[in-house]
Amino acid sequence: MTATTFSRLGTSNAYNSTIANLQSRQNSLSNLQESLSSGKKINTPSDDPTGSAQAERALNRLSRIATDQRALEAQRNSISHAESTLGDITSTLQDVRDLVASAGNASFSNAERKTVTDQVTGLRQRILDLANTKDSNGQPLFAALGSALAPFAGPAGVAPDYTFKGLAGTAVGGTYSIAAAMDGDSAFMLQPTRDAAYTVGVNGASGSMVTDTVVKVDSNLINGSAYGIKITGFVGNTVSYAITETPAPTPPATTAPATGSATWSATQGFTIKDMPGLSLKVNGTPTVGDTLTVDPNTSIFGTLDNAVKGIGAATTSNQTNQAVTQALQNIDISMARISAIRGQAGDLLNRADSITSTNDKRTIEQTANKSRAEDVDMIQAVSDFQKQQTGYQAALQSYAQVQKLSLFTYIS
Repeated sequence: MTATTFSRLGTSNAYNSTIANLQSRQNSLSNLQESLSSGKKINTPSDDPTGSAQAERALNRLSRIATDQRALEAQRNSISHAESTLGDITSTLQDVRDLVASAGNASFSNAERKTVTDQVTGLRQRILDLANTKDSNGQPLFAALGSALAPFAGPAGVAPDYTFKGLAGTAVGGTYSIAAAMDGDSAFMLQPTRDAAYTVGVNGASGSMVTDTVVKVDSNLINGSAYGIKITGFVGNTVSYAITETPAPTPPATTAPATGSATWSATQGFTIKDMPGLSLKVNGTPTVGDTLTVDPNTSIFGTLDNAVKGIGAATTSNQTNQAVTQALQNIDISMARISAIRGQAGDLLNRADSITSTNDKRTIEQTANKSRAEDVDMIQAVSDFQKQQTGYQAALQSYAQVQKLSLFTYIS
């Protein structure tokens, strides 16, 4: 006779274990479904604390990049506006140059020259207004490192006739930024050592003397003074003159001698070389008592006012030619300054384009970092969801079968 052994298993324990397993599978299935619907594998920081921190860092960097780009766009707009304004000023200066050149026409009457000077005065005011242009935020386009809301003031009636009310220079852009304003002082104010823009006036009894424009010989010696030259002697081929200098430069700056002399010829005239760093060729026949004035131009605006004064005061063809020659030279110098600063604006705009390209690459990089940290792999997630769903369905069917395994079910 064989003895049969029976083991009694607790049905309640089996049920509880199965239910816990079903709940676990249901939670996993729910999490996979949430990831599929949101496209994110991290929906709460507890899902993946490390990945959540990486995604947050990437998000913060994306926010900083967007802020940098917004600031850059504002700076780019200001510089673009400044470059466009410089283009308008260049066109206006060209109009002035054409008018000044026309004033040298020998057939022009005094009334016609007066019309020219009135037009030049109006255009000078337009250039001054353009130089004080503001951007969309109400800030001057040519404020340099900082200035009053109207950087350029004048005419004052006394030297200096026009002033720049600010701090000259151009701000150094950062890694992801450019300057927001151009250097108006460099654009519109003239410097003797850099530009050598001088206006030469001739006063003589004979009215036969005229001059070329001042030539810069050595910028290191130019001291920015104004000079008065009076013819004190003319014997044979030698011209003697006295020189006054205003203001007297502070040592160790080079100063002009009190007197000088030069060799004259009927075809070549004579050349004054006693002004530090400068040279001036004088044509015609000098007369004792004749005087020359050599005054530095301190601004583009003053250059145009000097042209108006010179042309308006001319009573002879020699005086008109003298005024026109000086004005054209100084206008050309002024246009060169504008062109140089306009080139700097172009460089800044090119740099802004380069920074924008860099920001685009940074954005792509950080977006990829954020995506790797928190975005779900849809193919993998769908596969996992299907497997989890199959397992859950199998567990439900298994549980349904287990429920039937009881003594009472067997008896019945």
